[in-house]
Amino acid sequence: MSRLNNRAFEILRAEIRNCSGNDPISQAERQIVLKRLETLRQQKGSPASLEELRETVIDLLPQFNEKELKKAAKANQKPGIFSKLIWVTMFLGGSAGALWVVNLPYPMIRWPVAKTAPILLLPSYMSMDHNYRQAIAQVEQADQLVNKATASADFELGAEKVKQAQKHLDALPVWFLGYWPQYTFWFGWNFTVDEFKSARATIGRMEAQLFQEKNAQNLLDKVQPSLNAAKEQYQQAQTAADRQKAIASWQTAIDQMDQIPQETLAGETAQTNLKAYKRDFEKVAGSTLIAAAQEFAMQAEKAGQNPSLSQSEAQQVENLWEEAINRLKQVSLQDAGYLEAQKLLATYQTNLAKVQTKLQAPSNANSDKLIAAGQKFAFAAATLGQKPPHPAEKWQQIESLWEKAIDRLEKIQLEDPGYGKAQELLATYQTNLGTVQTRLKMEQDSVEALKGAQEQIQNLTASSPSDRSQIISQIQVIINQLQTVKSGTTAYSEAQNLLQSAQKKLASAQK
Repeated sequence: MSRLNNRAFEILRAEIRNCSGNDPISQAERQIVLKRLETLRQQKGSPASLEELRETVIDLLPQFNEKELKKAAKANQKPGIFSKLIWVTMFLGGSAGALWVVNLPYPMIRWPVAKTAPILLLPSYMSMDHNYRQAIAQVEQADQLVNKATASADFELGAEKVKQAQKHLDALPVWFLGYWPQYTFWFGWNFTVDEFKSARATIGRMEAQLFQEKNAQNLLDKVQPSLNAAKEQYQQAQTAADRQKAIASWQTAIDQMDQIPQETLAGETAQTNLKAYKRDFEKVAGSTLIAAAQEFAMQAEKAGQNPSLSQSEAQQVENLWEEAINRLKQVSLQDAGYLEAQKLLATYQTNLAKVQTKLQAPSNANSDKLIAAGQKFAFAAATLGQKPPHPAEKWQQIESLWEKAIDRLEKIQLEDPGYGKAQELLATYQTNLGTVQTRLKMEQDSVEALKGAQEQIQNLTASSPSDRSQIISQIQVIINQLQTVKSGTTAYSEAQNLLQSAQKKLASAQK
């Protein structure tokens, strides 16, 4: 080993040039010092120390920089253990980086390496082998847990296995098979694109199945408390109305549970429980419906005891009988009280028919009252409509009176003796109503036209245009607007005055 290495020699030579002059003496001193250093370079042995280097140059070059001497001495020392470790680390890191680069999943990198030095791709092959075996194992475990589940916990564990299998499948470089199909027979296992697609399809199918199972379980978890709450509500009910409300909630919960897909585990559980739930429901529903129907019937009988019922009171009795009948119709054939319900249904329907007969046969006195009431409204409408024109508000009032008169006559039924007279009056009243509606429309349109013309006159007066043709055009628009005001309206008189004035203005402007 040379006593002075090249790096230290270059440091010293550079400083010699800096600190020596260009005169002949300085050049001679520089040559002597360089020869001394060259001698040290040629000598073999331990590296020259700082003192030796100082003695070599300081006698001829006392101004030599001490800092450069120390730098050269440090560079001339043997590398320590720490420096060796750094170099080893850098080498290993570089090797690992290069190995990582050649194992990147890019065909343009892997293909040349696979042909020349396939051993460098060993980490990739090991990773592929690991991911393949794990993917197959996780798929099999997930399939066992999902398709043969006995509890919801199996689906949770199966979902976790599906995620793990999916992760390993994603790590498999399927594209590599197209560049090197021989790889499929390495390591004692066969990995093909078809097998990969099959595993991927299995994972997708199980993910969809898990999603359906989760939704079904959520629905079951939601319906189960609702059904139990409805049963408890029925047990605590004090009145028929409360029991009926609880039964409705109970039926809704049963219907929702029946909608859970039967091919799911939650659906199988629901169908098993539904048999017991429906049996309990049928036991209480029939008796409750009969009891509710009897309460409605009792109210109807009590209200119908009055022989002189008014029209509205008779309709209330009819509604009560209909409510009782509707309750009895809900009793199913399998219910124990079905025969009792049918007997009551026959009685209630007979009673309902009697009430409806009374409602459909109005008395002569009632029809005479309706005709008299219609004539009174017609007389009031005719009186109020005398001496037109009238403002729109008054025409609306007249219109309302004719409508009330017509409404009274339309209530008289065909079988009533006064039906013919009512129809004669109805034809007259409807004609009068049409006339009033026409006059109302004329009044509203005329007032609106007059108002529009007045606004245009104000705009013309305020703008005072200097263009003669523009003035003539605006006056003509005002005239056309005023001519739309109909005679027989409250706006007609004023519109005629404004029309005459506008026509004079137009004639003056055209001269």
